[in-house]
Amino acid sequence: MSETQAHHGKGHRERLRERLLRQGGDALSDHELIEYLLALAIPRRDTKALAKTLIGEFGGFSALLSADSESIAKQPGMGDTSTAALKIVQAAALRMISEPARTRPVLSSWQALSDYLHADMAHRTTERVRVLHLDSKNRLIRDDLVSEGSIDEAAVYTREIIRRALDLGSAALILVHNHPSGDPTPSRADIALTRDILEAGKRLNIQLHDHLIIGKDGHSSMRSQGLI
Repeated sequence: MSETQAHHGKGHRERLRERLLRQGGDALSDHELIEYLLALAIPRRDTKALAKTLIGEFGGFSALLSADSESIAKQPGMGDTSTAALKIVQAAALRMISEPARTRPVLSSWQALSDYLHADMAHRTTERVRVLHLDSKNRLIRDDLVSEGSIDEAAVYTREIIRRALDLGSAALILVHNHPSGDPTPSRADIALTRDILEAGKRLNIQLHDHLIIGKDGHSSMRSQGLI
């Protein structure tokens, strides 16, 4: 890179910084946000083209930040430091979004919970199953990842979920999983599993509030659909 190119890149970054500080994040496009973030991790390189390539490769801003670290790091021009820069932004965003659900009764902060789960799971390429354990006041005790499977299935065992609920003293559960296909419509297997856990929980006075399915196109609630 020549001195002229380096100077041009420095000036461009300064203009991005000024727009960010004066006008806020909305003043920058998706690729400019990624570009500036990468510039902090790779200070001596023009990161504009890299940012555009990454967003195109992963299919969008959210999909890029949600991608697993290994997939990001293997992209040309990326390394551990630049990958960590992207993942720390995702971690900070998820921490901020999840705070209402972590600090207030879950049922009174349902939209915040839905937003958090969508941000965390909608763009994953494998199916992930989580169980949210709640106390008698519907406060979150534990957010357990119970299974992570192939592109379209994850093994979940009713007995293990109920045993874990007993160990934690859970009064209620919310099941959550994602559909990598993007369509959040419950499958027959999803419905059967939900009803198995519902019946097992009833015998031990553990309530199943809902089973949420997360997809790129939104989410579905089995309770809202009358399936629970």
